[in-house]
Amino acid sequence: MNDSPEIGSSSTHQEVPDLPFNACWDLLATETIGRIGLIVDDHPEIFPVNYVLFRRNPVFRSSPGRKLWGAQASRPAVLEIDGYDAATGEAWSVVARGDTELMTDPEETAEVDALGLEPWQPGPKDNYIRLVPRALTGRRFKVNPPDLWKTRTNDARRASFE
Repeated sequence: MNDSPEIGSSSTHQEVPDLPFNACWDLLATETIGRIGLIVDDHPEIFPVNYVLFRRNPVFRSSPGRKLWGAQASRPAVLEIDGYDAATGEAWSVVARGDTELMTDPEETAEVDALGLEPWQPGPKDNYIRLVPRALTGRRFKVNPPDLWKTRTNDARRASFE
């Protein structure tokens, strides 16, 4: 007989409420870095991207390569961003799921440039890719307080000590 609880059935587990839809957009608008998940060569890959919101679509730039090929394949994609606020002890995460498309209209790419989308990595990034979200979800939760003696020194929660 197995007395251990099933995964996810712990009595100490607390449900994390979803963030309201507009709060997810607000967080997407305040951040600049995320991770884009794309299908490349029939398997998922994750790439860090800096992005801007353009007409409620996250847009990033890319050079030719795996990220661009995956984005042009018109398969489902996902953008994930997250953060931690040491002052409140809260972490949050937002996920936008949808399809990617290459932006080719020079007027639109000029508008994106005006929003300050500059590549962080050296080299030409002449391809503009937008994620058209079909679903947007997020959550915010209190994190466990750090243990002064056991928590790693590079853990973001330690900021509350210093």
